[in-house]
Amino acid sequence: MSEAILLVNLGSPDSTKVADVRRYLDEFLSDERVIEKAFVRKVILPLFILNTRPKKSAEAYSTVWTDEGSPLIVTSVHQQEKLQDIIPEKVNLAMRYGNPSISSIIEQIVRDGVTSLFVIPLYPQYAMSSYETVVVKVSEEIQRQAPDMDVDFMQPFYNDPEYLNVLADSIREELPDDTDTLLFSFHGIPESHIRLSDPSHAHCLCTKDCCEKANPAHATCYRHQCLSTAKAVVERLGLPEDKYFISFQSRLLRDPWLTPYTDHTLERMGKEGIKKVRVVCPAFVSDCLETLEEIAEEGKEIFMENGGENFGLIPCLNENPSWIQYLAKQVGKWQQGKR
Repeated sequence: MSEAILLVNLGSPDSTKVADVRRYLDEFLSDERVIEKAFVRKVILPLFILNTRPKKSAEAYSTVWTDEGSPLIVTSVHQQEKLQDIIPEKVNLAMRYGNPSISSIIEQIVRDGVTSLFVIPLYPQYAMSSYETVVVKVSEEIQRQAPDMDVDFMQPFYNDPEYLNVLADSIREELPDDTDTLLFSFHGIPESHIRLSDPSHAHCLCTKDCCEKANPAHATCYRHQCLSTAKAVVERLGLPEDKYFISFQSRLLRDPWLTPYTDHTLERMGKEGIKKVRVVCPAFVSDCLETLEEIAEEGKEIFMENGGENFGLIPCLNENPSWIQYLAKQVGKWQQGKR
């Protein structure tokens, strides 16, 4: 039996050229698990969004682009290489949108003669627009290219104690003792995605404290999993209740998204006299446009303009050795479960 590993991250445009950004956004926003409304995908997207957003996004990407390319791609490649250094199985890397595509990498995996594949979606929490769409796309490609291949997916690890220890340690190293507030800024999703992911169709967002009460819906509830991650980290850091907040960033269109919004939260913090804030983005394992531009640049500007004095972005796990070791352990557990 020939085994291999496949890491999958979100993806990025090939360059900061408007045409490349438009192509990337078209693929990304055409995914029904990102924008579930067919009318928006088929009418609003081509007529309006793709005529205005690519230029603005290209300008944003240009502020974080490196000599090697997209920060997300570069960091993901480094994660692949470092994991490959400590495990014998071949480690492959694909992006859900853009390049290298899932389709092309699975073609290579098939050519390599792989019979057993362990897929690691690089998302700690479950969401239909992140984890689920990776599972669906990989499954479709496997069915098309190698239906007899044995494929397993690493489950969302938002509440894995070992992951939480790694995350908490990485935050502790970057958190000055005199910080007023730690803000957990998770990537936002529409409220409709929460309801669609609720198998009971009668729990999520129905009450103010629905995420606090045990329910089978939590297995696919992004909001619950974000809150669980943040609270578990807070416990490990020993932070009091008044020293941290949780918010959601990167909303799109006018539909209701998870609240509170990060930009509004940073504005409020500044106006309420909070002077020193650190922001961590635990929905990402690699720094990217949403952390380096939206938070480190735009978020900082909002906070400072409203009275803040000291702002810092805590890096994602990126190439943290403990994070790479964590991934290697998950590969080991997968192999043990197959024997």
